[in-house]
Amino acid sequence: MSAKRDYYEILGVPKNVTVDVIKKSYRTLALKYHPDRVAPDKKKEAEEQFKEISEAYAVLSDTQKRALYDQYGHSGIDQRYTSEDIFKGADFGSIFENAGFESMFGDVFSDLGFDIFGGGGRTAGRRRSERGRDIQIEVDITFLEAARGVTKQIKYPRYEACSLCKGTGAKPGSKKTTCSQCKGQGQVIVSGGFFRMAQTCPQCRGEGTLVTAFCPDCNGQGKVKKIHKLEVKVPPGVDTGSQLRIRGEGEAGKASKGDLYIILNVFADSKFERSGNDIVCEVNISMAKATLGGEVEVSTLDGSVMMKIPVGTQPDKVFRLRQKGIPDLHGYGIGDQLVKVKIEIPVYLTVEQRKLIEDFAKLSGERLDENSGSFTEKIKKVFK
Repeated sequence: MSAKRDYYEILGVPKNVTVDVIKKSYRTLALKYHPDRVAPDKKKEAEEQFKEISEAYAVLSDTQKRALYDQYGHSGIDQRYTSEDIFKGADFGSIFENAGFESMFGDVFSDLGFDIFGGGGRTAGRRRSERGRDIQIEVDITFLEAARGVTKQIKYPRYEACSLCKGTGAKPGSKKTTCSQCKGQGQVIVSGGFFRMAQTCPQCRGEGTLVTAFCPDCNGQGKVKKIHKLEVKVPPGVDTGSQLRIRGEGEAGKASKGDLYIILNVFADSKFERSGNDIVCEVNISMAKATLGGEVEVSTLDGSVMMKIPVGTQPDKVFRLRQKGIPDLHGYGIGDQLVKVKIEIPVYLTVEQRKLIEDFAKLSGERLDENSGSFTEKIKKVFK
């Protein structure tokens, strides 16, 4: 078992810091590592970090516990308090009560066997099981939809509360019985050495009661699977792998629904490639236009525009069309469109065209070797 980290180090504060600074640091870290505010694949890691910073705060925000820790370190705390007692009396509520996170943070702390906002064991044990499961789906969008934003109509299966039993799982008119294992408390106490933890009752799953007659529509589950339709607004600037979180659109629970996570997959485009918030494309121009200059039509995400070609433009020259790219997802401006010029070399020449180019070569002082390949091949070498 790895050694515990220093509580001050965990919260990123010095030892002589005030309680107010400790509270401020804890609130910042708690919001950062809350499991519901990270990607699903990082949820487990976030839960461990959240519990670690919460334990550090519970000790350092309490005058008596902090003095004991400062004098004896972790051994002083471990010998005096159980893992459950460490959190008792800690002022978590005042930190989040004005931020609208009371329910959100209570879900995480129910894993520790108590209710940080008051109410105790039975309520805390039930809270997590009463929230529905989160759902994750993938949605395909086009390159243009990702760049400019789009409203998508999506359909996905999810469990919803049974309309017959109203989500109770019991047959209408039947009665529930008190759970024999937890005696209606919704929790059971698990002891081991110095540790004493309250856990959700495995028999009634925190309900405190058991169904005697199952609902015929949901077979006692309290929910049924249905295809749900939803209108989702995809903001401009997303890319493959971008994740949208829609609160309350997950599966039904006893008290609240879970959330819906949408993972976006952006199709490749035949004209454009993405480079950050810039887009890249190629345009072909004639040898004459590259030499003498002119204009060329260029496709953009918003339609075609005319782009000026300067005299003497070289092959693979890149031009920049300002703010013709993709908006930054976080609102930091709009990218550009980078246009790479490709010069078309004629494959076949008429006699007159060939003579004009030969005359141009002579006027330029270039010696042509008729036996070293076709003239067109020579031009290709020049503009490759």
